[in-house]
Amino acid sequence: MILNLISAVEINIWKYIFVDSYSMLLEGLLNTLLIVIFAFPLGLLIGSIVGIAHFVPNNNVFIKIWKRINAIYVAIFRGTPIVVQLLFIYFGMLLPLGIPDVMVAILVFGLNSGAYVSEIVRGGIASVDKGQIEAGRSLGISYSKTMIKIILPQAIKNITPTLGNELIALIKETSVAGYVAVLDITRVIQMIASNTYNYFVSYFVLGIIYFVIVFIITQLLKVVERRLSRSDKR
Repeated sequence: MILNLISAVEINIWKYIFVDSYSMLLEGLLNTLLIVIFAFPLGLLIGSIVGIAHFVPNNNVFIKIWKRINAIYVAIFRGTPIVVQLLFIYFGMLLPLGIPDVMVAILVFGLNSGAYVSEIVRGGIASVDKGQIEAGRSLGISYSKTMIKIILPQAIKNITPTLGNELIALIKETSVAGYVAVLDITRVIQMIASNTYNYFVSYFVLGIIYFVIVFIITQLLKVVERRLSRSDKR
């Protein structure tokens, strides 16, 4: 009797999650994916600019100031929790402007990811033999062309696995977007758990959703890495 009652309750909970809350679940999943899809390229762009700037010669005072600003940016976003950054930028800076919650989340996660990507890019460029820059300059190629045509292609191959790890970390970090009222997948599941009072099933489903997303991304990254390794063998 008790087992039958438990089974009936569990079935009702699964029905509530996947049938009654179907539209809300899809909206939360869509918002999570939107944050990742736009925040990662933003972080990649910012991180690449900041990382490459580290190797720009100090020809004038403006470049020195630019590098100092980059260093401060990286220190702040790597030295503080993402939740603090999200709350500060949303409530302390952007809330009066009426910017949509999802756009704020994209901006914050993009800035946070950019700080980490900048160090990844810097390490990738540093891993390339410095003699190749000197060889390019000795052939009369400008510093910028040497960096773009010789150094960066090799650095990109070196940092691809690490960038993949950063993407996976970003996917999981988006789970805190609900702190600024973003209806992401984690926030939706929290609401379902509060309504059903069954936290085990609710968060079990949440874990499965994140696992499936990360698993798919991981398999795609493996395909990219295999293709890059094939090009090295040619």
